[in-house]
Amino acid sequence: MTRIPEDHRHTLEQSIFLPMLLTILNRDVEVIKQAPFKLKKPYENLIEEAMTKIQRDLSQIKKRLKQENMKVYEVERDEAFTQFIFLYKGYEEKHNYFNPRIRNEVQDLMGKYFSLQK
Repeated sequence: MTRIPEDHRHTLEQSIFLPMLLTILNRDVEVIKQAPFKLKKPYENLIEEAMTKIQRDLSQIKKRLKQENMKVYEVERDEAFTQFIFLYKGYEEKHNYFNPRIRNEVQDLMGKYFSLQK
């Protein structure tokens, strides 16, 4: 059983997922720059606008982590799972995430930042 309240766990998870989303979008921008689109700028602008929102949100998450004395460390990764350690106010908890779940969470966040869902 976890000692971390739901809202704090959500913050910890966002500190994992948002940097992953930024990495993906950075790669996508590079792919778009190399792609043979006639009109590349609208795609680049859409991604860059989303990245700006993500960076702003990530900044707020980092502030909250510091204020609440929380940290996240990736410990181990294999084909199926990634393990993280959550440090929360002196407590240490190990959490395993199924890699497809991480991918789905990042994909959902991408939809949110592209305003495809609320």
